[in-house]
Amino acid sequence: MILLRYLLLLAATCAYAQFVPADFQVPASHTAATFQLKPLGPALAKHDFDAYMASIEHLQKNFSHSDRWPNSKITMADAVKDVEGEEARFKARKSFTYAVLSLDGTKELGCVYISPSRKEGFDANIRMWVTKAEFDKGLQPVVLAEVKAWLAKSWPFKKVSYPE
Repeated sequence: MILLRYLLLLAATCAYAQFVPADFQVPASHTAATFQLKPLGPALAKHDFDAYMASIEHLQKNFSHSDRWPNSKITMADAVKDVEGEEARFKARKSFTYAVLSLDGTKELGCVYISPSRKEGFDANIRMWVTKAEFDKGLQPVVLAEVKAWLAKSWPFKKVSYPE
């Protein structure tokens, strides 16, 4: 039984290890005309928390399609734990979450998630959100277009699944 668990864990680890080639240099940031992308981690926990807590209903309706996230019961401690998990997956090269920040880095406008795709024929899946205020200003299609161009130019993926 222990050997079987080990083999399953090893297989899962190998599958994730192949998400991006071992020699691929994962971008540490990306700057666009009106925003920048930075890996989400504990240093951005407060920015992240403030962004999604200001847009609970919008994100439940347009991103998570659930009342589980975000919700008014999330604490700052929960937020720190969440971004620590995102950072760990980033460092392990299992998935890559980037905060969408204002150019000066003082405000989070949303997030972009790059992960292995579960859809047959795709090697990566992109999910993203922007705050209600930024959505109303038309930022979401701008971020999506920039992310598509960035992934095509700077990432090793052949076929990416994007939000519709």
